[in-house]
Amino acid sequence: MADHLVTAATAATEFADESAPVERPTAVDEVVVLDYGGQYSQLIARRVRECGVFSELLPHHVGAAEVRRRKPKGLILSGGPASVYADGAPKLDPELLELGIPVLGICYGMQLLALKLGGRVEGAEVGEFGRSQLTVRDPGRLLAELPAEQSCWMSHRDTVFAAPPGFRELASSTESPVAAFESEERGVYGIQFHPEVVHTPYGQDVLKRFLGDVCGCDMQWSAASIVEEQVERIRAQVGDAKVICGLSGGVDSSVAAVLVHKAIGDQLTCIFVDHGLMRKNEGDQVVAAFREQYGIPLVAVDAERRFLDKLRGVTEPEAKRKVIGAEFIRVFEEEAAKIGDAKYLVQGTLYSDVIESGGGTGAATIKSHHNVGGLPEDLEFELVEPLRSLFKDEVRAVGAELGLPERLVWRQPFPGPGLAIRVVGGEATKERLDVLRDADYILQDEIRKAGLYRDLWQSFCVLPDVRTVGVQGDERTYGYVVVIRAVTSDDAMTADWARLPYDLLEQIASRMINELREVNRVVLDITSKPPGTIEWE
Repeated sequence: MADHLVTAATAATEFADESAPVERPTAVDEVVVLDYGGQYSQLIARRVRECGVFSELLPHHVGAAEVRRRKPKGLILSGGPASVYADGAPKLDPELLELGIPVLGICYGMQLLALKLGGRVEGAEVGEFGRSQLTVRDPGRLLAELPAEQSCWMSHRDTVFAAPPGFRELASSTESPVAAFESEERGVYGIQFHPEVVHTPYGQDVLKRFLGDVCGCDMQWSAASIVEEQVERIRAQVGDAKVICGLSGGVDSSVAAVLVHKAIGDQLTCIFVDHGLMRKNEGDQVVAAFREQYGIPLVAVDAERRFLDKLRGVTEPEAKRKVIGAEFIRVFEEEAAKIGDAKYLVQGTLYSDVIESGGGTGAATIKSHHNVGGLPEDLEFELVEPLRSLFKDEVRAVGAELGLPERLVWRQPFPGPGLAIRVVGGEATKERLDVLRDADYILQDEIRKAGLYRDLWQSFCVLPDVRTVGVQGDERTYGYVVVIRAVTSDDAMTADWARLPYDLLEQIASRMINELREVNRVVLDITSKPPGTIEWE
């Protein structure tokens, strides 16, 4: 889901950039999370931040020296899909236990600790996946003041049958004889369940206990608190040089642009390319907001005809993406050249992009991850990435701190190729795009009126290359089918179809069929992710 600076999305090419590592905010406590391949690893770092402690997710193999360099107050070992006994399974660097900081192992991380320190880990006859019942026999320090009986979320087959010598066995679960252990003396703690997921109701309490009571963290960090620090960093980086920013109107690009403008004023020029694939009135809204509300220098390019010409006859979704990406690059380069002497390019890289691209250690090669639509290797700009240390929800917090309007801060994710990939199975013609635009406008209007917009991760319409027979005014019609797609999600990794009220669906369908002459049928997509994806193409 590309919602960053230059939104050509999954474009033709990617460029490699030896980007700087994520820099932690100064004067704040940090806890490092080592990633052993678990599907929830990124979520652990997010939950730690929600507790008011800055956190970075690093590959498990970075080594004790790299962790020590960050001077964290604590270390968390994530879960992972491997068995601790499997060939090639990630191992625990014993030096990590000699750093003099508390260590918390979660799931696979707990099993690594148990194995390394003399506990007993075995493959259980029955795996434990999903909701389980946790029984706290000895709360110790980690589970103090929590209920003796509580539900939790498990995802493992190997099981700890005995804690290491000298450790207190705190809890058991449905299939785990030892579901939590600790040694206050050694500063080592382990839990078999996943505290980071919402299915563990007391999970955040466990993390707060570890961060506050065990690690002694000052839990005062917030994304909004780093605005002034980023302003100083931007000024120090660019000096008096000219800076350009590809503006999409999405959350990431808007927050990055306003933050950079706060730092350097009119040294920044934004370039907004309207490719004709945006939602209704969206282009006008972006231009008005940044020119009139923020006073940010903005070059607006009406390139609808160029893009539609390039898309003529193109029906395959990946081909659409490549065409849009390549043309976007050409338009952007042409406009950037007109500005002249621009040395820096603002890019809306988020921390999730860094993680997913394998970066964050200071040595890995970081790819563009859709942020700049696959900008070519010979595009000679240095990058300014003010959001590089933040997750999406934290970017929204920064946007609110900067005074961006709620409608923009909470804008739902929108794909870089825009409506072109929501015209499914056919060519993205002007006529089809206009029908889809109008249908989407009705959908959003009704969802906002119902007060449900913020409850949904995404809501949009799809226009398949299908026509169906209908009857309107005693006449036979042959019109388009509009598909309503609405999902709830925390991070788009998984999503559930939204149970919209029937009367709302009826109102939406009625408006679409009555107001759009080309539409005679409205259907609802009730597929979750997995097995489906959020977007259709």
